[in-house]
Order: sequence, then structure tokens, then C-alpha cells
Amino acid sequence: MPGSSRATVVIAAATVLVSALLILTGMLSQAAIGAGFIPLRVGGAVLPSGLAVAVPLWLTPLTATLIHGGWAHLAFNLLMFVFCGRETERAVGAGGIAVLYIVGAYAAAAMQWVFSPASALPMIGASGAISAVVGAYAVLFGKRRTKRMGPVPAHIIHIVWLAAAWIGIQLLIGFAGMGGVTVAIGAHIGGFVAGLVLARPLLGWRYRRA
Repeated sequence: MPGSSRATVVIAAATVLVSALLILTGMLSQAAIGAGFIPLRVGGAVLPSGLAVAVPLWLTPLTATLIHGGWAHLAFNLLMFVFCGRETERAVGAGGIAVLYIVGAYAAAAMQWVFSPASALPMIGASGAISAVVGAYAVLFGKRRTKRMGPVPAHIIHIVWLAAAWIGIQLLIGFAGMGGVTVAIGAHIGGFVAGLVLARPLLGWRYRRA
């Protein structure tokens, strides 16, 4: 459906449902260990026994997006996702937004592993996947939302500003201790770069199919 943002709404609703259920039932800690992305597992580390949830390593970049450290963590991520996701989906379509989100989740996990391969801390939250959507939004809508600064083109200014603002919000959440969130800078960078790279190919792919 042209101009639809249905996929964004479905992803957001599923994230809210699972995250809220885990927070309300007190299962957050177990889910974070069993379904969050733990870089050390790539090196062969084994999860402790007795977990209610134990997701295969290859799937954890996706399941981690459904787990949030608290209400504030969930709310800030979803606000950014809905704001950028609705506009981006109208440009690249439902398939495009799904590709951005999934590839962003895996790119975020990969970059977090590069940054901290020996970390035993679970990476949870959708911010890495959302970073890909934010990156694509910056590419697709940067020229009309920002003015150039000297020799620097407007779309570059917009990309830098949006990346800084997004990571800054995540840092504030982490510093404030909201939900015990530890900010995974590597994940944000990985997701954002994936969005920058995929934005125009996905836009072209959609309109070639139209």
C-alpha cells in the first residue's frame, strides 16, 4: 500500500508487547541472558543451566531487539523508531523497513562484538536495529530538513546531527541509570552505518518493482 507505515506499527507493537510482558512478569534478567546478544558466546561461552529461555546464538541479534531494560529504555527507543520509521517506510516500503531492521540488528551485534569480543554483558534493546532506520532516514530526508554549513553539504550535516542526537539520547539513558541500561556504542555505529549503506539501494529496489 503506497504511503503505508503498517510494518513500522507491527514491529513497534510486537516490541512493546514482549518487552512489557518481560518487565511486568519479572523475567527481564533471565530473558536478557538467554535471548540477548552476548559477545562472549561467539567465542564459545556456554549459557548457565536452568534458564527459562535459551535462544541459539545466531538468533539473538533479533531476539535482543524485543528485550528492554525498563519503561524509559523502551519508550525512548520506540519514539525514535516510530518517528523515523513511518517516514522511511513510506519511501522504501514494508519490505524495505523489514530489511533495514533485520540487517541493522545483525550489523549492530557484529560491531558490538568487534568493540567488545570478550564481554559477557547481554546486549538488549532495539536501538541497534533502530539505528539502521535512523541512518536510512538521514540519507533519504537530509537535504530538505537541514541547511548546508560552508562547504559541507546539507545531507552530511543532517546525518552527523541525527547520529549525534540519537547516540546522545542513549548515553543520557545510560548515565541516568534508566532500567540499568549499558549503552552499546559499537551496536549503534554498526546499525547506523548499515542504514546509510542500504537506504538508496532499497529505495531503488522498491521503485524498480513498482
